[in-house]
Amino acid sequence: MTHDESVQQQTSSYAVVIFSMNDCWMSVVVKQLIFSLVVGPKVVELDEHVDGPGIRDVLRQFSGTPEPIPDVFIGVKFIGGVDSLITCDLDNKLVPHLKEAGALWLLTKPFIVIWLTARLVMKLTYEYE
Repeated sequence: MTHDESVQQQTSSYAVVIFSMNDCWMSVVVKQLIFSLVVGPKVVELDEHVDGPGIRDVLRQFSGTPEPIPDVFIGVKFIGGVDSLITCDLDNKLVPHLKEAGALWLLTKPFIVIWLTARLVMKLTYEYE
């Protein structure tokens, strides 16, 4: 399998794919933003991946930058790096992209608050019985 095919296979198999490196602070920001939305992305750590350098070359074609890490795909759509992802979030476009790709299993933040509150109430109720 070529590096291009590897990227294509990853992005078509998962709703959200993050190509990342462990020692990159921008990768940490991207992962935290995605995780904060209760999304479970496929994270490919290129510094741990056998074909990491080859995959980075393919990602350079998508991003048009010399350093393409981190790179985010939602659905099969290339979103970009940390700046593009944050801009997408600030423009209120990130959640709709995630919903369209089927990446959100809890659709709204109010639902999460209600769910967590109910879990806490249940826990406190059982502790005092």
